[in-house]
Amino acid sequence: MKRETFGSRLGFILVSAGCAIGLGNVWRFPYIVGQYGGAAFVVIYIMFLLIMGLPIMSMEFSVGRASRKSITMSFQELEPKGTKWHWYGWFGMAGNYLLMMFYTTIAGWLLLYFLKVASGQFEGMDTAQVSEAFITMRSQDVGIQLLFMLIVVVLGMLVCSRGLKNGVEKANKAMMLCLLALLVVLAVRAVTLPGAVEGLKFYLVPNFHNLMYDADGKFRLFEAIYAAMGQSFFTLSLGIGAMEIFGSYMNRNFALTGEAVRICALDTFVAICAGLIIFPACFTYGVSPDSGPQLVFVTLP
Repeated sequence: MKRETFGSRLGFILVSAGCAIGLGNVWRFPYIVGQYGGAAFVVIYIMFLLIMGLPIMSMEFSVGRASRKSITMSFQELEPKGTKWHWYGWFGMAGNYLLMMFYTTIAGWLLLYFLKVASGQFEGMDTAQVSEAFITMRSQDVGIQLLFMLIVVVLGMLVCSRGLKNGVEKANKAMMLCLLALLVVLAVRAVTLPGAVEGLKFYLVPNFHNLMYDADGKFRLFEAIYAAMGQSFFTLSLGIGAMEIFGSYMNRNFALTGEAVRICALDTFVAICAGLIIFPACFTYGVSPDSGPQLVFVTLP
């Protein structure tokens, strides 16, 4: 059977970007930036995107498009006889399963919080109470977390069951455009909050002392550099063959490097917007920017 291809360049960009864009940008990027001192960390992160993210994404696209196979079969198709490159396919498959376990759990939290916010459960709470609500949800509400994780899994399966063009591509076009519009609206709202200037200064004006030393004066430059490199891989879903999968559906008329540049640019735009939303709000409402994984779940409500 001939392998299906994307119906348009926009569809390919939005679907591939949809894999790269998401929790790594909206949830993880702000709290990692907050932990490592703000703007200086962003500079290191963008450097790794350029020198490592772009080339590796282009290579993953090339393997997928050349083989037109799944991640486990692509290296068997392309590897020189007698080599063991096909072993990577199994590691990549395992990595994708582990990533989905992680993503579906956090996506379940987001869906649950959407309903909590929409129903007004955080009305009248201060920052400490919202933080306590998140801690309680993580430690005690295991059943409700599993339920919302399953809802996310079922929704994903329903979309995938409709195929590439009628399912994944069509759904991503609508959802990604809505996400981009929502981010812009929230960013405009956040930067106009009282006290937003301090948040913007933290996020946009590099302070390399904050990058090199934590609040207790402990030297952490190498830890911060490692975190920036890890974030550049995490945000683009690199190293596990995810982009290789999209490359296998890629039209041969598309330029590999050109598509990688467009996806990285869109991914970076979303990450920067997420920071413009979170950090002004942090300083307005008295949320510490180094709050860790709970940062978004405390700041947005």
